[in-house]
Amino acid sequence: MTHPLLEKLRTTTVGDHVGRRADPSRRALLEEWNRSGVRFVSSSDRLTERYYQAVSELFDCIGPADDDTPILHEGGIYHGCWLESTGTINAELLSRFLPSVTTATYSAFANHQREDGLFPYKITAGGPAFSQIQLVSPLARSVYNHHRLNKLDSGWLRHMYDAMSRYDGWLATHRDSLGTGAVEAFSTYDTGHDLSSRFWHVPDSPFGNDPTRYDPQNPLLPFIAPDLTANVTCQRTYLGLISQSLSIDGTEWHKKAEASREALFAQCFEAEDGFFYDRDRHGRFVRVQSEVLLRVLACEIGDAELFRSALERYLLNTRKFFAKFPLTSIALDDPRFDHNFAQNSWAGPSNFLTLIRTPHAFEHYGHYTELTWIMLPVVAALTDADRFPQTLNPFTGAAGFTEKYSPAILCLLDFVERMSGILPRPDGTVWFTSVLPKPVLHKHETWEAAYARTIDGVTFELVNTEAGGEIYRDGPLLCRFPPGTRVVLSRSGQIEGVVNLVSVKIDDSIWYEGQELAISILPNQTLAIRGGAPFSAQGPELVLPQYA
Repeated sequence: MTHPLLEKLRTTTVGDHVGRRADPSRRALLEEWNRSGVRFVSSSDRLTERYYQAVSELFDCIGPADDDTPILHEGGIYHGCWLESTGTINAELLSRFLPSVTTATYSAFANHQREDGLFPYKITAGGPAFSQIQLVSPLARSVYNHHRLNKLDSGWLRHMYDAMSRYDGWLATHRDSLGTGAVEAFSTYDTGHDLSSRFWHVPDSPFGNDPTRYDPQNPLLPFIAPDLTANVTCQRTYLGLISQSLSIDGTEWHKKAEASREALFAQCFEAEDGFFYDRDRHGRFVRVQSEVLLRVLACEIGDAELFRSALERYLLNTRKFFAKFPLTSIALDDPRFDHNFAQNSWAGPSNFLTLIRTPHAFEHYGHYTELTWIMLPVVAALTDADRFPQTLNPFTGAAGFTEKYSPAILCLLDFVERMSGILPRPDGTVWFTSVLPKPVLHKHETWEAAYARTIDGVTFELVNTEAGGEIYRDGPLLCRFPPGTRVVLSRSGQIEGVVNLVSVKIDDSIWYEGQELAISILPNQTLAIRGGAPFSAQGPELVLPQYA
């Protein structure tokens, strides 16, 4: 007997939910979305409604900027595309749904590059803007992942590579005035940390709105910035990988990446605190504990032990960043923590840009289980909300500043797919995950879900109930697996592994193409499956939430 949710999924069309407007540009977006085959339904009508509201409002966030090419816009009060967010991590998430828009968004920054190598920090209807740098997520990694996932041609990759190489040269020339090998912030806006106490007594913009200058009369500037330095470190690492894809020797990029990494630890890492701080021009640490830590770790900086320490001391610590609706922008125990959550602020509230950058950090170090503790309350908050805001109240989950904000929209789409959907990866694998969304306030409840996606012309469907997940391939049942796990398949549907995403050991079995596979896996462990048989289980030890 077919599960009612699967029947509902199979009769669902995205156009019925988001509207079939006559506008040609919106019609083109719907057609491209339908080519992905992505559809979602839940036993929670509210979650289903919010999911398709997200899709509809995402389409509203896509349009021309300064020419006729549709690109992704930040949304809300932000009219345009920002390099730190829309032009990097936002578009990388979009790549799984509307890849042509991602390609156009990345290309826009290369096409508007200044002759001296500087990328615009934003592109709006008024054209490209160059008054600051505003860097967070590394563009080269986003470009690399987008290229691999969507099998794009090497000509486009070479175009982006050349532009990013020139930009690296600009940063090295103009943002290392102290000669440390690190990257300097000349203003608040260089990092996008608006209103953060990290930048008290520092100008919002570079001196004279010139990104090559800082105020010579400011007593603190320049700041040697850990997030900017980590960005360049990661950027150079991925420029090395792109070089290899283009049959170019990447040795120099890897040497430069290592030099940046050494400068980051030498200048910005305080070993006793286990934290990365800005260093002012007098050599003093700017001891404000902000989500700059997550930014650095999301750039793949440090080893497994450093990440574990960061979880224990900060990211999963309820005195620091692990609020009921995490992750806060400033440590909760900092007296400078600002409780005004209804403004564009990085001085307290949980920001959706932080949240969409979080999965890469946790997954890079194998902490899949702990990541669910962040995703679940955020999905619950977005389900209850009446809009897609920039920020959340970290204590109540209430929607904060602005609306129709593309990072929040993409956060819901991404988190639903990571927890209870079908997620294609740049490495050629596909994740099928059975973690049920649920509310975090009031009575216990779980929301069953079904998800569909087309991969290389094959329709995959996933039904998640309290009993676990079932995967269907072009109609028939392919695999049945326990709740709280993720099955890793190849793009053709061959089983390659299973991951434990819950906080207890799982002793159970997987049914795959008529064969029962016994599994025994601890939290965070990935059990590799080779030749249809369990092979080996590896993963970091679980880190529990901390209270002191």
